[in-house]
Amino acid sequence: MSWLTGGKQGEAKRLVAGLSDSTQRDRAAQDLIRLDADAVPILLEALQTRDLTLLPVYQQILARIPSASPSLINLLSTAHPILRARAAEVLGLRRDKSTVPVLLDALRGEYYTVRARAAIALGRIGDRQAIEPLIAALKDPDDEVRMGACLGLGYFKDPSTFDEITEVLLDDPKIEVRQAAAKALGETGHPAAIPFLLEALRDPYWWYEREAAAGDLLSAIERMGAAAVAPLIEALQDKEGAVRRFAAILLGRIGDRRAIEPLGMALYDLHHDVGKASAEALVNFGADSFEVLVEALSHPEMWIRIHSVNVLPEIRDPRVADILLEMLNDPEREVKKRVIEAMGRLKDKRTLPALQEVAANRADRELHLLAKEAAAKFT
Repeated sequence: MSWLTGGKQGEAKRLVAGLSDSTQRDRAAQDLIRLDADAVPILLEALQTRDLTLLPVYQQILARIPSASPSLINLLSTAHPILRARAAEVLGLRRDKSTVPVLLDALRGEYYTVRARAAIALGRIGDRQAIEPLIAALKDPDDEVRMGACLGLGYFKDPSTFDEITEVLLDDPKIEVRQAAAKALGETGHPAAIPFLLEALRDPYWWYEREAAAGDLLSAIERMGAAAVAPLIEALQDKEGAVRRFAAILLGRIGDRRAIEPLGMALYDLHHDVGKASAEALVNFGADSFEVLVEALSHPEMWIRIHSVNVLPEIRDPRVADILLEMLNDPEREVKKRVIEAMGRLKDKRTLPALQEVAANRADRELHLLAKEAAAKFT
């Protein structure tokens, strides 16, 4: 009956079509892998898809079919550049060291998209003969290739490559390439990468008028975990306020208790944003930071008191309500406003009578409205 069904090729076509249905996908994928070589031509054809949500599905299945390597190698050297790049990605997923020579050829090839994907594939495979070619690719004229070379080298987690990746991290003219270098160093998880990442943190290129771009760098440092705590505590003393603020943010994210006391000191930083970031970072330590935040409430500088008041409701400590009731008597009107807002976020019923009392005084319309709004959050 194969003449009715189209044989195994027909079955493969039917199964590939079934991959678009998420309820059938796992079974269809298993059956395609079982078909082995008979499924390869149909899957290679499927790589031409414009549906980028299905492309990884096709690639993952091809990566699990042992007999697909010759066809993928042929595609890598003869097909349209888009298909060559997609074939390189599959070879990287396969981690087949026998394909390293053809990927090295692709890394030196004509098409930048293929060079970029070949660089990442070589990193995934992890054959050390690719390291020097990848280092050379860090100077490729195309941005995407330099990004791929960074990510490829990152897979090796080899400290001997960190200097070269850092040259990109600090000197590349494109922020997107620098971001790839930061990601590569971060994903190594190697403590030797920390000084290089901190050097980048001190580079104004990363945060002056392009602060959103610093997210990849911050994530890379955060991935280093406890090993980054000591240098970040040191960075709280940096001459640049932006660096001190980023250090406070990262110490809060990492959550190592060694940071509590230094962050407590950073609460008093004369740079407004540093004090604010330090207060917000301390929230991540919960009740352990309560005393540090309460101590800041007695500081003569209004904004330091405000930073502490703003975050205290996030601590979720039963003592916070009593502290806020005391701070409602602060001599500064701006502090009182923040205390009222904090009571609304805390929603501790012990503060409700005080809010109702302020709300009852219509002579001060601003405080009246703030207290009324805060009290309404209790219902």
